[in-house]
Amino acid sequence: MKRIIAATVVTLSLMAASAFGAEGGKLGFIDMQKALNLSEAGKEAKEQLAAKVKKYQDEINLKQDELKKLKDDLEKQSVLLSDSARSAKEKDYQQKLKEFQRFTKDAQDELQAKDEEFTKRIIEELERVIQDFGRKSGYTIIFVKNESMIFADDKADLTDDVLKIFNSSRKK
Repeated sequence: MKRIIAATVVTLSLMAASAFGAEGGKLGFIDMQKALNLSEAGKEAKEQLAAKVKKYQDEINLKQDELKKLKDDLEKQSVLLSDSARSAKEKDYQQKLKEFQRFTKDAQDELQAKDEEFTKRIIEELERVIQDFGRKSGYTIIFVKNESMIFADDKADLTDDVLKIFNSSRKK
């Protein structure tokens, strides 16, 4: 069903584009993924995320080492401990394991949310620059390059031009 809808949207877009093109309108496209990856804002966001990932990974490694030590101690001492003492140590280990799993899940959720927040903010800024660029440069339509585009001549790729404007506008 999604393919039929996507094919219909592509067909209608192409028909509209060819109608505009026939009237002399300018058409172009932006590779948003490339713009996100190569923009200064995108690089800064990647660096910030990488720092957070490293921080979390260091904490995860410490907690994993602690869990491994607890498990090793439990296995070594299990024959020497009374049933109640062994049960208490196993309960402690299981509790710390749950806390570790909760911590890793929370870390993943936070990193994903931060990534989405950065991406959304950058895309909003890029869209404003693209709209302004389109108006000033006389474009009738500027598409976003995606899997629905079957063909687009590289001459219509405006990504590098928009990236230059976007990066310079952020330095002001």
